[in-house]
Order: sequence, then C-alpha cells, then structure tokens
Amino acid sequence: MIRENGLKMKDADVAGVSLSWVPAGSLHHVGFVVASIAEAAPQFAAMLDCDWDGKIILDTLQAARVSFLRSKAAADPLFELVEPVGNDSPVGKFLARGGGLHHLCYQVERLEEQLRRSREKGALIARQPAPAAAFGGRRIAWVFTRTKLLIEYLEA
Repeated sequence: MIRENGLKMKDADVAGVSLSWVPAGSLHHVGFVVASIAEAAPQFAAMLDCDWDGKIILDTLQAARVSFLRSKAAADPLFELVEPVGNDSPVGKFLARGGGLHHLCYQVERLEEQLRRSREKGALIARQPAPAAAFGGRRIAWVFTRTKLLIEYLEA
C-alpha cells in the first residue's frame, strides 16, 4: 500500500496509525439505542433493507431489551436495537440525550486476552464479563476507548 506522500506503509497501518489493538475477531453487530424497539424496528428494517423477526429479548443483567435486524447480505454485521428497561438501565442516560448509534460489537475468541490488550492501549473496562441473554449466556464485556468509542466484546 502506498501513502499519499509516496512512502510505503505496512498492511497493519492506516495513514501511519498502528491498528494492533483492533480485535482479532469479526464485527458482529452495530448497536443503536432507541426508546421503543417495537416502534423503531420496522423503520430501521425499511431504511436499511434488513429483515426483522420481531423477537425482543429481555436482558435483566443489562437492564435492557434487545432485538436484532439481519442484512440481506449474510456477511454483513447485524444491527442491534437496545431499549432501556427501568431507571437503572445503563443506556437510559444515553437515550435521554437522544439515543442513536451506541456501540460496535466484536466477536472474539479469548475475551480476557482482548480485555488485557484493550487495557494496555489505555481503554477502560466499563463492564466486566457477564453472561448475555441475547447470546445464549455467552459472555460479553464493555470497553470505553480514549477516543470515546464504546466497544462490546462477545465471547465466541
């Protein structure tokens, strides 16, 4: 790959920035916080040309309801709609500020290893590993990067 200034760059670099912290897993989904999944899902599905099965999952540990929309292209990540449940929901304040794009979720093979690497790069572990109802009890963890990106890691 050639930079604009004509110098060659490594595959692991983009515009001179190392991407060594990027998870080894795959982008699983993009999360959006909404006031009502039932109201928002049909609009998201129509706009993104996705399929929605109508299934809404209550995750009591996350104090949220979640639902997934699937792109017609099988290789694309899912879209997750997240609706806060109760006053203690971690996404309640985000919704109060307008909601919208909330997080990226990467599926990773070794959750603890990914968290260690994230800490080494200066990220804060916002939520330690816990089972997730939406993923059959597979563990998830949340990381907040120095650039204010919220990343969810899903254990494979």
